[in-house]
Amino acid sequence: MFVHGLAIIVGSIFIFAILQDSFESIVLPRRVSRRIRLSRFFYATTWMLWSSVARKMRQGNRRELYLSYYGPLSLILLLVAWAVILVLAFALLQWGPGSALNAPEKQVTFWTYLYLSGTTFITLGLGDVAPLTELGRFLAVAEAGTGFAFLALIIGYVPVIYQAFSRREVGISLLDARAGSPSSATELLRRHYRDQRIEELVQYLREWERWCAELLESHLSYPVLTYYRSQHERQSWLAALTTILDACALLIVGFEGLSTPTVRFTFAIARHAAVDLAQVYGTPPVNPRLERLAPADFAPMRAALAEVGLRLQDEENAERRLYEIRRSYEPFVNALAAHLLLNLPPWLAATKTVDDWQTSAWDHFAEWSPEKLDEITHIIIDHKKKVPLGHGHGHTHEHHGQQALQDGGEMAVS
Repeated sequence: MFVHGLAIIVGSIFIFAILQDSFESIVLPRRVSRRIRLSRFFYATTWMLWSSVARKMRQGNRRELYLSYYGPLSLILLLVAWAVILVLAFALLQWGPGSALNAPEKQVTFWTYLYLSGTTFITLGLGDVAPLTELGRFLAVAEAGTGFAFLALIIGYVPVIYQAFSRREVGISLLDARAGSPSSATELLRRHYRDQRIEELVQYLREWERWCAELLESHLSYPVLTYYRSQHERQSWLAALTTILDACALLIVGFEGLSTPTVRFTFAIARHAAVDLAQVYGTPPVNPRLERLAPADFAPMRAALAEVGLRLQDEENAERRLYEIRRSYEPFVNALAAHLLLNLPPWLAATKTVDDWQTSAWDHFAEWSPEKLDEITHIIIDHKKKVPLGHGHGHTHEHHGQQALQDGGEMAVS
């Protein structure tokens, strides 16, 4: 009697817990702060096991391919785990009070009740095992209704996940040509700042303000999206978010002749996303041993920006002010990167890299080249060498003659 009574209690608890967890994960449009949740325990356990294998692998395509399986696979396994526990719970409720069954076997066991629960939950309706008591029939109808509603939620849940993933990836793909692969704030500013026209960059950062808000909303509602990897190895949602934060930090420090107050709004929502997502996983802020922007790297970054006419205001104190802004968000993105095994973008690429859009399997045999594509799309204007308008014809002819000699010399070298 004690065992059967315990089965009824355990079955009832399981049903309530699974229905609550699935409702909070699929239907409830807000983050649940409660620590004890099946889905939270599921992802904490499975990610610990899955990532422990990835940490022993070298960084590269093989490791990224392995990690890319976790997001979609964990979603399927979570849905299966919910269904299996519900089937087991309804079987315990049928077996606990000893509901009479019409079954082909002579001796009814717990496995018979489990078989009845499974065929009822997935609405298979074979009818070879059927309850004979009123309580058993009521539980069978309740389980069939639960299984039908559960299946409907799954059908609606999965497309929502992939729609949110698709919207996220669109912005990341657009960032490739604008900020490089991997993306960096320095390259983003260099490629947008041409002829001292900052309007395009400001408008682009306004679009990223909305992207960060959508990222915050979708990834808090559906945390599994944080585990979905991007299409290319050198791209990720965290790298894109960090690049935008870095670019906003530089613009907040300020450049000569530029005033972009709206950038502060983009910085605010981007930092909000980084802090809240770090809080979801309970990852405290982390200050790594190796800084993303070491003191020795600040001068090359400043020089790279000065090449296109972007000169920091109050250069003596610019590094200190940038460091103070970085301290407000870098510890959180560092924590997310360590937890999710994602690489953060550099402030300035150490070597010349080719963007993802410039590469293909046929580049070695094609007439074009990444250098030619870069010349077409990412021409960096050197303001020091620009000839101002309004000079006399002599200067013009002299400039053209020097340019012709330079072009001829380059052709001879090539």
